[in-house]
Amino acid sequence: MIRTIIALLALAGLAAAPAEAQIYPARPITVIVPFAAGGPTDIIARIVGEHMSKTLGQQLVVENVTGAGGTTGITRGAAAKNDGYTIMMGHMGTHGAAPALYPALKYDPTKDFESIGMAAGTPILIVARKNFPPKDLKEFVTYAKAQNDKLNQAHAGIGSVSHTTCTMLNVQLGIKPTQVAYSGTGPALNDMIGGQVDFMCDQIVNLTEQVKAGTIKAYAVAMAERSPALPDVPTTKEAGLPDFQVTAWNALFAPKDTPKDIVAKLADALDKALDDPTTKKRLLDLGGVVPDKQGRTPAALTALVKAEVARWTPILKVAGAVAP
Repeated sequence: MIRTIIALLALAGLAAAPAEAQIYPARPITVIVPFAAGGPTDIIARIVGEHMSKTLGQQLVVENVTGAGGTTGITRGAAAKNDGYTIMMGHMGTHGAAPALYPALKYDPTKDFESIGMAAGTPILIVARKNFPPKDLKEFVTYAKAQNDKLNQAHAGIGSVSHTTCTMLNVQLGIKPTQVAYSGTGPALNDMIGGQVDFMCDQIVNLTEQVKAGTIKAYAVAMAERSPALPDVPTTKEAGLPDFQVTAWNALFAPKDTPKDIVAKLADALDKALDDPTTKKRLLDLGGVVPDKQGRTPAALTALVKAEVARWTPILKVAGAVAP
């Protein structure tokens, strides 16, 4: 009798195991954000993660893993178990510029991940100290070329968005200003407000308040349409520099070979988050750009990563930009 009971219990356990294994998610999901808390990538991860948690029925818990322009956190994420319980919020730098900046990079953005989807883009602004002589972008271009050896450009460290995007600008203009590196956008911005540096490029979310307050000067937003967050600032296309268009996109990735059904469930939760009016408004209020249905699919993100690596590699190599 006892043997029969044991056998039945064992069979019941075997029958239950496959069904239990299919339940996802059964516990909280870690989202690695490869930058410090409070930055644009972190804020976007928390906004979309809040709504995704409701859809999935489990909490998405942000873990900030900083270092090496975001590549430290992404390296950890790439090596994580591919069971859907560790995902990461990568961005333009970690999955576009990193291969050119870090010759010993331990992951391949185009091969070592499963794309979940685009979360939001954050447009780039060209800004300067408030008393910088040029009045508009055309004057800025002329002035920068004439005063090339006297200009100081701030950035938040090699590999940061402010570094890579202004590198693109400098290559397009054919200028080589003195690069002044800081430990983050905050210190760089403070010195620009104080007049110690001339100009910089950075994400709109970091600069909107200062532009509105008049403590810095905004020349253009690097996209085809004006940003609702700063509607008076012209686009680079309007202002005479149409080739300088760049957005610091943020997107969710899973480790390579994460099961397709899990990726699909995460992508669906992201899709629902971006369709939610409250979530969408929070992203737009930051100055973010919410991707359309097609632009947020896993396939679209996979294609974007390949295009971004191809785009940034020659630009950064021409500029001789390599992380220390």
